[in-house]
Amino acid sequence: MYTFTFTIFCMSKFFTLLTKRQSYIYKAFLFVIATILVIYLLPKGGQFKYNFQKGKPWQYENLYAPFSFTIKKDQASIDKEKEVIRANAIPYFEYDIAIAEASRQQFQDVFEQVFTDSLYRAPKDVVKRLGEGALTEIYTNGVIDEIHPYAEDRMVYLKKGNEIEEISYAKLYKNEQLATTITKLLLKAPNSNVEELLRKLIARVVRPNVALNAKLTEAGIASEIKAIIPNRGIIEKDARIIAKGEVVEGDKFQILNSLKAEYQSQVWSKSNYVWLLVGYSLLVSLVFLMLFLFLRKYRPDIFHNNTKVTFIFFNMVLMIFLTTIVVKMDAAYVYVVPLCTLPLVIKAFFDPRLGLFVHVLTLLLLGFVVPNSFEYLFLQIIAGIVTILTISELYKRANLFISVGQITFIYIVGYFAFFLIQEGNIQLLKWENFGFFVLCGLATLFAHPLIYLYEKVFGLVSDVSLLELSDTNSKLLRELSNKAPGTFHHSLNVANLSEAAASEIGANAMLVRVGALYHDIGKMINPTNFTENQVNSFNAHHELAPKESAKIIINHVIDGIEIARKNKLPDRIIDFIRTHHGTSLVYYFYKKEKELNGTANPDDFRYPGPVPFSKETAILMMADSVEAASKSLKDPTSTMIDNFVEKIIDSQMENGQFLNANITFKEIQVIKKVLKKKLNNMYHLRVEYPE
Repeated sequence: MYTFTFTIFCMSKFFTLLTKRQSYIYKAFLFVIATILVIYLLPKGGQFKYNFQKGKPWQYENLYAPFSFTIKKDQASIDKEKEVIRANAIPYFEYDIAIAEASRQQFQDVFEQVFTDSLYRAPKDVVKRLGEGALTEIYTNGVIDEIHPYAEDRMVYLKKGNEIEEISYAKLYKNEQLATTITKLLLKAPNSNVEELLRKLIARVVRPNVALNAKLTEAGIASEIKAIIPNRGIIEKDARIIAKGEVVEGDKFQILNSLKAEYQSQVWSKSNYVWLLVGYSLLVSLVFLMLFLFLRKYRPDIFHNNTKVTFIFFNMVLMIFLTTIVVKMDAAYVYVVPLCTLPLVIKAFFDPRLGLFVHVLTLLLLGFVVPNSFEYLFLQIIAGIVTILTISELYKRANLFISVGQITFIYIVGYFAFFLIQEGNIQLLKWENFGFFVLCGLATLFAHPLIYLYEKVFGLVSDVSLLELSDTNSKLLRELSNKAPGTFHHSLNVANLSEAAASEIGANAMLVRVGALYHDIGKMINPTNFTENQVNSFNAHHELAPKESAKIIINHVIDGIEIARKNKLPDRIIDFIRTHHGTSLVYYFYKKEKELNGTANPDDFRYPGPVPFSKETAILMMADSVEAASKSLKDPTSTMIDNFVEKIIDSQMENGQFLNANITFKEIQVIKKVLKKKLNNMYHLRVEYPE
């Protein structure tokens, strides 16, 4: 019995621990899955331990061949061989025997109908043999009606059934030359009338029966191309490949590339497969570990949100997947992949610093995948920095087009500079490669629909959605203005105050504005219970006990959350509704209860919270409290406004409302200053001058 109880106790503790640590368990699971996926996508080969660039000096000590290997031909040489093979390839022509036989039979039938001995004054059998002989000569190699760019002495294959013979292209009769050919073949005609008759009959019955067999010709070319030897020599073991300081160019460059390819193919073998996997696992794990450490130290709100962490990991793996697929298809198209979409999307949902950090980590992993990794990393890092610096206010459509143009320009300039360094001239420059960067720029424009898709799938909010939500003609805000006009006007004032304060301290101004517009939508349920919506002197709270009044006031937060969820507002906006009063007291009714009964329980008059947990939600709490309290001022002066702003915000600080908001004392002082200035402007006040 004791053992069973102890087992139950241990299991209970274990499940309790799992429940408490489920967020970390999920992150560990995500870490492992992402690492496995990336390792699977990485090329299956060892990494060459030397980095070199064409046109640059060899930075290492003298390099000697660690083993014997063959020198691979460069792609240009192989392409040239292919061109020679294609230019010298012998084409195949198909001979149709049935057409030749049909033409002969038709000649005999027509000849019997039209020939009369007395009319042409020549023996019938002689004339007939002459015509059949001409047809036989014509169809010896056949008639072709297509024009091909072959020289007359070019040898071709003529396929007759299962037999193939080699003849010159000149021996095929061309359709346009047929009249001249027939005239030559009928020189032995008995008289001009017979010649004229046969010429007409033969021209009438002759039909082309030879055509180019493109399929067979291409098969022959493909067979010869396949037989191309990719090697052009051998480097023996211990032979010196390149000396320190020697420029990497020409044969040296090709030999180094051959060694690199041979090294990678030899290293990835069964004997050290496990060790290579361990090496890849450690490197990939380090990259993802750096991401976790960055989030935990500098972005704890994102780190503790599994959906946001999943979103970041998903985008990193997606970009690695797309790049890997393109490299496997054709590495020349690697720059078509719109990698700058990654920092753009991360910036749209989070912030620029995180966007650039994630971009750089992704590039570190792609360094294993792409050719010319230094050139690739340099261009992509520069492009990522330009993306972060130029793209702002993404909800303005023109901004994205302008930034994409700048990114494309940076790609082109960087690629051109690398080409000059490597080749030393522009004669070999392939201008069509610049088209890849244009395609990359066009693909980057897909960021807008991609952001919309991510919002629906991951429940995130971007500036584009915030702009839509800030429209005061939207259904929910229009309903608020109709049912609770005073609350709507209060929300507009709070939105203006909050936006100005957020802009001053570098917070998300658009987010705090939208949060301010919706923070009091719960008052639509019972609008007349709130003073700003009362149009006469009647106040329902005069008839209620302080506790009941406080409950009604507090419920506007809960009602607001329900309305927001019903209307599918994003969670980031609902956070403003939930936190704009924090855990503060409904002080008026708390004080009234104390006056009536001599004592009061603070918990009966306290908002459920939580307290603000971001700069934006903290700003809203300050602006909301200050704007609402300013309505109670009679004949406000500049000094009066300054004092009561200080008093309200200091009280919130003393009650611990901003402990979780990641906001500094300096920023709070700046916010106070902005609120004072804005309120003075709202009331059209000036600084009081001493008499």
